[in-house]
Amino acid sequence: MSKIKIFCFGFGQVAENFINKLIDEKKDFEINITSRQETHQIEFNKIKITSYHFKNDKFDSAIITKLKEASYILVSVPPIDGIDIVANFVDKKLNDKLNCKWITYLSATSVYGDHKGHWVNENSITQPTSTNGLNRLKAENAWKSLSNKNNYPLQIFRLAGIYSNEFNILKRLQTGNLKIVNKKNHFFSRIHVEDIANILFKSLNTFKNNEVYNICDDKPASQSEVAAYGAKLLKQELPSPVKIEEVESEMLQNFYKDSKKVDNKKMKAFFKYNLKYPTYIEGLNYIFDNSI
Repeated sequence: MSKIKIFCFGFGQVAENFINKLIDEKKDFEINITSRQETHQIEFNKIKITSYHFKNDKFDSAIITKLKEASYILVSVPPIDGIDIVANFVDKKLNDKLNCKWITYLSATSVYGDHKGHWVNENSITQPTSTNGLNRLKAENAWKSLSNKNNYPLQIFRLAGIYSNEFNILKRLQTGNLKIVNKKNHFFSRIHVEDIANILFKSLNTFKNNEVYNICDDKPASQSEVAAYGAKLLKQELPSPVKIEEVESEMLQNFYKDSKKVDNKKMKAFFKYNLKYPTYIEGLNYIFDNSI
């Protein structure tokens, strides 16, 4: 098998876990990434990686060469002021077309907006209520337009709320940084970052052009339900609930505007994937046993 060449715009926890998956599977691969810093070398899990400067309209021109060589392009950079700077860059700065096997754009389930606690799937209406959701939907449309224009192979992953061994509700309970708003009929979905990485790995050999997938687990639940389970594991008291009017964070206020249960049947069927952490229960149990 030839070397897998991956280019990542951004290098957050999803990209990191994807690379760890490739290492675990003993794949022969080359990866290049971007950051807002000047071009430099980093070492990740004993692998040397070049991180290329990419910041709005300023970039290292070597990115263009590396993109043309890439088999797979993963885009995790969020939109800035409603503009997807990566889609804009690919459209405006590349004179020749890409020759990759796929581009994966990491979007978010915030594009669905508020559905009053009802189920949504990939065919549901997108009616974002937050700036983040609106910008993500604009970015999705930008990538779809670019894909249609240049016949680029594209898949869009709408990610639910991500948690991991490093970032999770158990640590927020321990540090006292968790605010719970008791809001009736408020549901949201989540996904462990390892499951995202596993699905990305599956998609290296299982791909269909111009498809959208909800990437989430099997059990939508309220924040208070998940927090209660976490507090039980830690054997500590839950923080007192607050009213939504008392919440200062705009991000948290937006979080409580939307209530929906996100369906993942399409993801599981197409990728033939069984979730490692099918609900928050398995995920938090693993984190508690291994990281707390």
